[in-house]
Amino acid sequence: MEAREPLRDVRGALRAVLARLREGEPGEGREPFELPRFWDALGQTFQVTSQEATKLSLAFSRPPLPSAENCRKLSEDVQNAILAVATVYYWLPKGQGTTLRKMVRDATTEVVEGMIQLTDTILNAPVESLSQEQLISTGGVWEACEQVSNLPRDNQAAVVSALTSCLGVVKDAVEEMEQALVEGQDPYGDIMEDEELGFRGNRDTYWSEADRQLLSSCMGLMKASKACLKKVLAAVKAHGKADSPEHIAQLDDLADIANEISPSVDELALSMYPPVNPLAVRLNAAKLASVLKKVLEIAKTSHVCPPSEEGWVQFLSGAVDHNMNKVKNFTQGQL
Repeated sequence: MEAREPLRDVRGALRAVLARLREGEPGEGREPFELPRFWDALGQTFQVTSQEATKLSLAFSRPPLPSAENCRKLSEDVQNAILAVATVYYWLPKGQGTTLRKMVRDATTEVVEGMIQLTDTILNAPVESLSQEQLISTGGVWEACEQVSNLPRDNQAAVVSALTSCLGVVKDAVEEMEQALVEGQDPYGDIMEDEELGFRGNRDTYWSEADRQLLSSCMGLMKASKACLKKVLAAVKAHGKADSPEHIAQLDDLADIANEISPSVDELALSMYPPVNPLAVRLNAAKLASVLKKVLEIAKTSHVCPPSEEGWVQFLSGAVDHNMNKVKNFTQGQL
């Protein structure tokens, strides 16, 4: 076990790097900043880290263990590789976009976490053989390091990626609720059937006709959310630019507010299941409508929405108002 002692030290150092990555913000970066040079350097550091993970894993894959001196050298190389990864991440200035920076930070964090996991596995494994856990941990570092080639190269691409992810989640939520409404009066039928009684008499698990009228307008809001994300995504793809601080900031504003759509859709969907509390539904519908109006307003005043794009902004804004007014009408008697 003595030979592994340097590995314990390096694990502690990697945990410190990880903590700083999670809590800290990069500074203004190196001046002058060159994006192509940054990506070259980041790719190289990720590649070196992958190679160091392989060397470390092979050294502890079979007896005899490396000598204390060899273990110290291996540990130093691992630590230097991870420090290089973190250092290059910190080159990336805030002005390149918060959406891009978050994605690079997440990828960097995953590499560091993977290397910590690998050192943990080696330190906790018996010496005699290469364990399945060690193979999995080594593969995890490789996979994390390969992600660098898939990262968006500027803030426009980062925001496209973020919006695509949001759209996927909202699509799933809309389809799930549509399916529940289509399947009949009892949305819990497939999970709450009483096998002994053969049926359930609890009306709190059924939708009334009044519920369904209210939920129809809520579905209209949820579909408007999906349409809004699709249109904003298409506009960012067609017109989005990361060529000036103003444009980069506008893209970040869009990504930030769009990130609020999915949680708001989920909260509305949850309140739509029986027993339906109309006031809770109205509250969640109003919250979603407010988020959608903000998204449309931010899109309309940004560079991604030239005059040719204003038609869908007005149409969707009208659709949000129409469905929210219907929700208000259906719940007026509850106030």
